[in-house]
Amino acid sequence: MRFSRTSKALGVAAVVAMALTACGGGDSTAKDNGSSGAGNPSKVITAYGGEPQNPLLPANTNEVFGGRVMDLLFSGLESYDASGKPVLEMADSIKTTDSQNYTIKIKSGQKFSDGSPITAKNFVDAWNFGALSTNAQLNSYFFESIEGYDAVSAMSKDGKTAAPTAQTMSGLKVVDDTTFTVKLSQPESDFPLRLGYTAFYPLPEAAIKDPKAYGEKPVGNGPYTLKSWQHNAELDLVPNPSYSGPRKAKNGGVTFKVYTTADAAYQDLLSDNLDVLDGIPASSIKSFQQDLGDRSIVKAYAGNATITIPSYLKAFQGEAGSLRRQAISKSINRDLIIDKIFNKTKKAAKDFTAPVIDGYSDSIPGSDVLTYDAAAAKKLWDQANAITPWDDSTFTIAYNVDGAGNKEYVDAAANQIKNSLGIKAEGKPYATFKELRNVIGKKNLTGAARAGWQGDYPSLYNFLGPLYGTGAGSNDGDYSNPKFDAKLKEGLSAKSAEEGNKAFNEAQEILFKDLPVIPLWYQSQTGGWSNNVANVDFGWNGVPLYNNITGK
Repeated sequence: MRFSRTSKALGVAAVVAMALTACGGGDSTAKDNGSSGAGNPSKVITAYGGEPQNPLLPANTNEVFGGRVMDLLFSGLESYDASGKPVLEMADSIKTTDSQNYTIKIKSGQKFSDGSPITAKNFVDAWNFGALSTNAQLNSYFFESIEGYDAVSAMSKDGKTAAPTAQTMSGLKVVDDTTFTVKLSQPESDFPLRLGYTAFYPLPEAAIKDPKAYGEKPVGNGPYTLKSWQHNAELDLVPNPSYSGPRKAKNGGVTFKVYTTADAAYQDLLSDNLDVLDGIPASSIKSFQQDLGDRSIVKAYAGNATITIPSYLKAFQGEAGSLRRQAISKSINRDLIIDKIFNKTKKAAKDFTAPVIDGYSDSIPGSDVLTYDAAAAKKLWDQANAITPWDDSTFTIAYNVDGAGNKEYVDAAANQIKNSLGIKAEGKPYATFKELRNVIGKKNLTGAARAGWQGDYPSLYNFLGPLYGTGAGSNDGDYSNPKFDAKLKEGLSAKSAEEGNKAFNEAQEILFKDLPVIPLWYQSQTGGWSNNVANVDFGWNGVPLYNNITGK
């Protein structure tokens, strides 16, 4: 969460113009990588994966290994094609006259993979389930815009914890089997753009009654169904014969193999024991294109890498903490790491989002804090010590060993911090991504942690709200700033894409002052595939387009 092609995502106005009509769309055509015809449609594709952090519930899945599975098991109101353009799937139309009140009609006759019908109630019930605080779903924040969210959530308007006073959101109403309405607490013109994200998938009644059991063997409505889940080993997906949307499976299934290291996955790829790998390990980054030839790819996508410094660490609070955050940022030579470890396949960050997103700016006031300057970094650190002395503890950066290049770049960054600031600094390894995410989720970090974001939908807001909004599900550092929250709301309520993006970039000015995370670089997907498959390409968010892959 890597050669040549960068997709320009749609702006808010363009998205709304498309989303409010009943247009459909086919799946994006992947490039033909050496195959002829349709290839072998019965081959089961083996793909690189990891153990999902949580049981497979849409509103509780917000990490990449679980997310890629969910996007194949489920179909939402819309999906996103290879360029990030939304395509209507379950929805027949999404209409509004004021960007606050939406009428959503779903296509009739649609069913879950077990044969049960899908109605408007399945969407409304799923969204209410996801938002209700007692269900403790990580993606509950995505429903914040809907009227009545405050009543079902554990977060009141002043940002303090509160018990839910209702079980359902007042802004959701079922009209009939194929129609429901959504009333937002304020006009938000980019609301339709979000509706292809995992959190907004429908759920059958059984999931609401017993979410624990359902999460182990979910029944969805996407192009695939879950055949089996061998924990910490593999997840086997097979085509869903009742699926008729634009992402029809062109293979016999997808098996996600759980790897503990990317190096092991790469060796399997070289020996044709793995068909698709996204994320070439650092040890092979300089040779993989020569090793794989035309079976390799480097492609920019909507993703970034950061280092989270939690707000609950006392040494990084207040004025001294602010100075230390700036010092850490300036002590990291991003270009050197990108050159030496990633073979120039990434680009040093200039903001908190990604260049492929409409509205991106590389000149936001305050972004100079991302410029490497060891002398300035040491001066800032000394200024912080004059206020509150550093306790001489080791500054650690937690990382997961099973992620490609994590150990190498974290060790390099820690070494630069140590040399620039004259303190002890080192990486803190965790065996798996799941293990690291569990520590982060419980707010138990004792130092910093590597992080990153893969876009859920193509919008600046998606790189800001879910990560830094007060109480947001992916707010790893527990950051909160009312001024930042207010800017986000200003951007969401803007009447044009340009006005909205202006407010979002002004919100980033606040982030540059507070530095809840240290932006490192923008991601490019580095990937490869075996001699046994063809028609491999990666989407706007860096994820392989699994349904398009065929056997040779």
